[in-house]
Amino acid sequence: MKIEASLKAFEEAQQLIPGGVDSPVRAFKSVGGTPLFIERGEGAYLVDLDGNRYVDYVQSWGPLIFGHRDEAIENAVCDAVRHGLSFGAPTLSESELAKEVISLFDSIDRVRFVSSGTEAVMSAIRLARGYTGRDDIVKFEGCYHGHSDSLLVQAGSGLATFGNPSSPGVPADFTKHTLLAKYNDIESVRKCFEDSDNVACVIIEPIAGNMGLVPADKEFLAALRTLCDTHGAVLIFDEVMSGFRATLHGAESITGTTPDMVTLGKVIGGGMPVGAFGGRAEIMAQLSPEGPVYQAGTLSGNPVAMAAGITAVRKLRQNAKVYSVLEARAKRLMEGFRAAADKHGIPLQTDVRGSMFGFFFNDRPVRNFDDAAASDLDRFAKFHAGMLDKGFYFACSQFETGFICTAITDEMVERTIAAADEVMGSL
Repeated sequence: MKIEASLKAFEEAQQLIPGGVDSPVRAFKSVGGTPLFIERGEGAYLVDLDGNRYVDYVQSWGPLIFGHRDEAIENAVCDAVRHGLSFGAPTLSESELAKEVISLFDSIDRVRFVSSGTEAVMSAIRLARGYTGRDDIVKFEGCYHGHSDSLLVQAGSGLATFGNPSSPGVPADFTKHTLLAKYNDIESVRKCFEDSDNVACVIIEPIAGNMGLVPADKEFLAALRTLCDTHGAVLIFDEVMSGFRATLHGAESITGTTPDMVTLGKVIGGGMPVGAFGGRAEIMAQLSPEGPVYQAGTLSGNPVAMAAGITAVRKLRQNAKVYSVLEARAKRLMEGFRAAADKHGIPLQTDVRGSMFGFFFNDRPVRNFDDAAASDLDRFAKFHAGMLDKGFYFACSQFETGFICTAITDEMVERTIAAADEVMGSL
């Protein structure tokens, strides 16, 4: 496979953009090699500058549940563009998408749109602090909630520790109110509440996608709900990645635990930049201009992004059976990977939630970040390179999640399994 054009493009980009990329994971640092520069997407495929075609299991890190260039979403975006790119003023489309989201999530009475997942989480935490009058937050090792300062916290080694910044440029004072707990370990959360009587909220990915796919146990989430109720803290589900990907009605519908607030993104933008946060009416009423907690954004509720999101969500609502189809394909893909791994004596852990899938080169079940970190990263890098060479595009990190879109067919899944068998045989 020739990638001369991508090599040249990357060399030029590194002279213009730090690291040659606008988001670090794109740089292929954890798997080696050169990031592919994409020319276009076509349904299930990506096409790079050299004309190589890849079955795409990343789908822009989740939002493209209908694949690249879905006709209905594309038409909605083009129609919106003809009316103007941005107004900085209210439009009916904001209320239309809000109605769709509120009708599908029992936990959301009101919602506000922003321009990214990072912004959604940052705003939700500020609102939780304003609502409770408290400062501390509890987050979990391995859960990524965007790059705002208070959430860039290094994973702790104990059951629960007060956080230290994990990036230069983040003052320790910004993270001293962030307490770390271990995913799927309720005792570590209890320790956080013992260490602080000032906890405003607990934020968690109920279906973690940023340490690989690691769903939270139902019993763990139920215990979190009880702890938050006991201590008067707000429970926030970060579903920027999993929202509308795992299920139509959010993680609450498959876990049995209802949060106080939810953050969303990805699918509700249909490929356009968008985020949202919503929750109980009495919490959302504290948000400016109705309440004292300030949040603003010129491009919030951008009409082009709203048009894409409305179309994507309505398509899902009108054909909710799509989730069972996508889940069946994801399960078949992971079953095929496990069979190939067993055949070649390679330890592999897999999981599926709706159209999301994940696999770890690991001989133990993965329930938290420590388990994920014990995976064979060198083997993953070699597997990634081998699959890429055969025309299959997977996330360039062991600690990311894969996605099935409606354009990926059963035949494509079988071809992927056959390629994985060959690659694993060479590892």
